[in-house]
Amino acid sequence: MSTGRILAITNQKGGVGKTTTAVNLAASLAQLGKRVLLIDLDPQGNATTASGIEKQALEKSVYHLLLGEDEVADVRVRSEQGGYDLLPSNRNLAGAEVELVQEIARETRLKQALEPELAHYDFALIDCPPALNLLTVNALTAAHALIIPMQCEYFAAEGLADLVNTVKKIKARLNPALTIDGVVRVMFDNRNTLAQNVSDQLKTHFGSKVFNTVVPRNVRVAEAPSYGLSALQYDRSSKGAQAYLQMAQELIDRQGNAHG
Repeated sequence: MSTGRILAITNQKGGVGKTTTAVNLAASLAQLGKRVLLIDLDPQGNATTASGIEKQALEKSVYHLLLGEDEVADVRVRSEQGGYDLLPSNRNLAGAEVELVQEIARETRLKQALEPELAHYDFALIDCPPALNLLTVNALTAAHALIIPMQCEYFAAEGLADLVNTVKKIKARLNPALTIDGVVRVMFDNRNTLAQNVSDQLKTHFGSKVFNTVVPRNVRVAEAPSYGLSALQYDRSSKGAQAYLQMAQELIDRQGNAHG
């Protein structure tokens, strides 16, 4: 039986649509019949809220998993409206960094926790925090590959160079098999000349790794999380929801081609 693929959705710059991409990609893959686990590795817990889970009320979270106090089965909850499983997060997770510093093999905690579970899933998506900290290092050590959401603007391109350097370091030290699976252009405004220019540069640099799907700026996508929903559940016909469905199908097709 094939095991699931762990994809870290990451970008060291904040506000680039990482959580939006993680939640909507999880819901879209589930809609397309895939078994999905979403891991909220950000202490802000936004992916947890957007999955319809009350983060303040959690008894168990990713925090307990990383500290080795609980296993995936103890922490996992179901996002009924999203159709996927979730390892939820809340503010407690901020403390995990400090507590893990003393621990042996602290970078591989998430990897060790996820590995026995992968037979149950087609995809495990990790929503990473917008910083290069021990949580992100855990994500990059556990992941088979990265998906990088990118806003097509000048500073976003600059942040990408930092991320590529980080990937090189992780590959050298902790996870030699780590690759960049794809770059996805999000919050895209095609009337903007700079956006078009940065988009062209991305294609030149990353070639076929850039998803054909472009996620437009879309108010429905932005509104959905406040209702504890993905864009797909909130307004399936919206351009944003349709873009994430298309991206999910593209991801599935890529996996098929890679293994075919």
